[in-house]
Amino acid sequence: MNNRKTKKIRIGDIFIGGDSKITVQSMCNTDTRDINSTINQIKELENAGCDIIRCAILDEEASEAVKDISKAVSIPLVADIHFDYRLALNVIKNGISALRINPGNIGSLDRVKQVANSAKEHGIPIRIGVNSGSLEKNLMQKYGKVCPEALVESALNHVKILESVNFEDIVISIKSSNVVQMIESYRLISNKVDYPLHIGVTEAGTNWRGTIKSSIGIGTLLCEGIGDTIRVSLTENPIEEVRVGREILKSIGILNEGIQFISCPTCGRTQIDIISIAKEVEDKLQFSKKNIKVAIMGCVVNGPGEAAEADIGIAGGKGEGLIFKKGKIIKKVKENDLVCELLKEIDAM
Repeated sequence: MNNRKTKKIRIGDIFIGGDSKITVQSMCNTDTRDINSTINQIKELENAGCDIIRCAILDEEASEAVKDISKAVSIPLVADIHFDYRLALNVIKNGISALRINPGNIGSLDRVKQVANSAKEHGIPIRIGVNSGSLEKNLMQKYGKVCPEALVESALNHVKILESVNFEDIVISIKSSNVVQMIESYRLISNKVDYPLHIGVTEAGTNWRGTIKSSIGIGTLLCEGIGDTIRVSLTENPIEEVRVGREILKSIGILNEGIQFISCPTCGRTQIDIISIAKEVEDKLQFSKKNIKVAIMGCVVNGPGEAAEADIGIAGGKGEGLIFKKGKIIKKVKENDLVCELLKEIDAM
């Protein structure tokens, strides 16, 4: 993958764009005004591997809560703001790491200039976020429908507003719940600007459907070298968004951190409950920081041979299984003890 070269933008203590790693983002579903709940969720997300977190800023109380939240967490905090430029000014003062606000929606150019000047003074980047569900009326009239060209024009209009007040610490997202439309939109804008791109399929759905849609949309673009930071949008606990995002990065070789998990699809040769075993092992290892490949295989045919590249794995037999490392069998274990013994071996690695 030859990544498209983009500007390097600082968000808190990390960077996106340029030669930076591709980061995984999520968004709190707590009420930002509930400071303790928000802090606890952010820490859980950070432990799951989230790099950047976003909070909704609905009113002045939420903007004031940023002061305590930002002091209590160590990952960059992004304020999600719509329409009210005063909230943007307040969260900048209170220690936010980045803003998500569309300059075309906050009123006069003077208001935009106030936000841009304050953001520049504090080293705060601004993410422009265009969604297919909130396209401006004039663009709907011009194009007659939501389409990639309309979404890109909308984003570029917001960019021009910020550039007109000499602000260029910009990140762009153009999201759609339509996977093909999302892919085409990012392809189009990637040829027009060099700002970092935040990519994702918006309103992707529940865990099952949303994971599929996000994997196709985000994965396709990343394989084309498009995208600097990602967010998987699921109707689910935000931790699942982080897990899916990290797995997308691992599956295409961008992230080499944490467990790589492989398991066979089972067949008539399988004589142990490999489906339950695979699910249990995956669940137990979901937050492991070990950089190893684990294989759960149904039989000796697909065991140490086909999974020889795995650091450790299971190959099923009749009511029992083999535990192997790098293709070499190290022990035979009863089916009921397989998971426990495998986890012990992994802990010792």
